[in-house]
Amino acid sequence: MAFVFNFPDVGEGIHEGRVVEWLVAEGDTVAEDQAMLKVETDKAVVELPSPRTGTVLRLHVTADAAIFVGDALVTIGSPGEELPEDDAPPVESESASASAPVVVETDAPAEHANSARRPLATPRTRALARKLGVDLTQIVGSGSGGRISDEDVQRAADRGGSTPAVSVAPVGVVAATADGEVERVPISHLRKIIANAMRASKHNAAHVTHVDEADVTDLVAHYRRAKPVIEERTGTRFTLLPFFIKALVATLEKYPIFNASVDEEQQEILFKKYYNIGVAVDTPEGLIVPVIRDADRKDMVELAAEVADKAERARSRQLALDEIRGGSCTLTNIGPLGGVFATPIINQPELAIVGLHAIKERPEVVDGEIAIRKMMYLSISFDHRYIDGAEAARFMSDMVRLVSEPMVLMARL
Repeated sequence: MAFVFNFPDVGEGIHEGRVVEWLVAEGDTVAEDQAMLKVETDKAVVELPSPRTGTVLRLHVTADAAIFVGDALVTIGSPGEELPEDDAPPVESESASASAPVVVETDAPAEHANSARRPLATPRTRALARKLGVDLTQIVGSGSGGRISDEDVQRAADRGGSTPAVSVAPVGVVAATADGEVERVPISHLRKIIANAMRASKHNAAHVTHVDEADVTDLVAHYRRAKPVIEERTGTRFTLLPFFIKALVATLEKYPIFNASVDEEQQEILFKKYYNIGVAVDTPEGLIVPVIRDADRKDMVELAAEVADKAERARSRQLALDEIRGGSCTLTNIGPLGGVFATPIINQPELAIVGLHAIKERPEVVDGEIAIRKMMYLSISFDHRYIDGAEAARFMSDMVRLVSEPMVLMARL
């Protein structure tokens, strides 16, 4: 008997995703636990395995389609087996019409979005629409990405068959306006996740940023001595980042509120007894924050290897979900990109994020003499609802001391 495999609840509060790539095609034979497709969930790309052995009778969604927990993905059965009547053909991706830009005359009427692609709806919703005599192409879905729900179909039936479609310019179309040409590009799944997280953080947390300055001349000299030794042992590029991770952990141990989160429902502060440091990585598709677990228990060589490995896999979207979850405090290194300093947004539910900024040579007064020193700014953005400004100033002062005096930092390792 044919079996319909639905998008499973993968946990971690994930309710939707995007099909990145199908690894099988209709007619293929699949074995139990064989990877069938890649799905982007949150900021990770995961492979979904087949729950049983059989033949792929139908793929219900195409690559790049938005999917929700419970949506039908694939029907597996025996060769030649008849499909259920309501086993709908594939739901096309939201951006299926955007593969090649089309030039549109300025006086041409805009097409309906629904005419550019097949309506997004689950097989159950399509079956309900057939039963009630509702034309899905005439419905504007209320769900994410314009997905049509059972409720949308029921409302359309109550109104006599459809709801008026809204005139929207087709996705991926280049059109001339009074100001010039514009091109519509779909917002990626990852960018939507980032946007929602940033908006929620700014809305919920009382953001304040404290900035301090550090003389890292001695740290840079120590780093240059250690670099060839560590690179030979790890086989990967060694940067200053592991030093700052160690300095951050040492400071978090002294000021545990910066390594905490808040349970809003229970009105409790959760002081974490572990040090899982998130490291923000700039990727072509957007910001991803892999987590270095138990950073307090790892030496410089281990940190260097893990940071390099996870940064590389973040850029190629090969991180597992548990590698981007469970952070206790985040470190973002903006320095290589230049600038003076920035005010990073807190990676909630954490309470703080530390920013590292560009190292620049500047004249400074040292023991009454003018000397050229390597200086940098460090910033900490924190949630002022739970952390006072004075505590943030003390935190940053101590971290600055550690990176300014590497022998003190090394003594703590």
